[in-house]
Amino acid sequence: MATVINVVMIKTLETTECIELLNNNYIGHLAFISQKEPFVIPITYYYDQANNTIIGYSAEGHKIDAMRENVIVSLQVEEVTSVNKWRSVRAQGTFEELKGIDAKYLLHEFARNVKKLVAEKEGSHPEFISEFSSKLYEQGNPIVYRINIQEINGKYRDSSK
Repeated sequence: MATVINVVMIKTLETTECIELLNNNYIGHLAFISQKEPFVIPITYYYDQANNTIIGYSAEGHKIDAMRENVIVSLQVEEVTSVNKWRSVRAQGTFEELKGIDAKYLLHEFARNVKKLVAEKEGSHPEFISEFSSKLYEQGNPIVYRINIQEINGKYRDSSK
């Protein structure tokens, strides 16, 4: 009797599918280098499709210091249903710290768009940025930054296709 093995291949996402994945999510894993060591941390982000950039913010600290020193960073975003059904995208680019009116405007866009995604995905309706992202009140003004995407690629596995 012959054994049938169901092989599920990992395949490459098209660029449009990568953008869709970035656009439809707001939690990702930011990778950066600090003192010659890699770090990966979860962040809340907003994908600015018009400019092909990732918008984020943080308090002063380790992550911001590291990205100021080494501007090459990556963001990974994934949707995992099961071991045989998932999609993952990696956006690699450069860190750029924003100041003044640009920072204020993009922090507003970040909050507006993440609130919209939270409402669509979770059914909740947050009013304030602190309800879905880091609380920075005691630490002064937030550092707003963008990742200027230079390369984007992704993979998927789907045993139902």
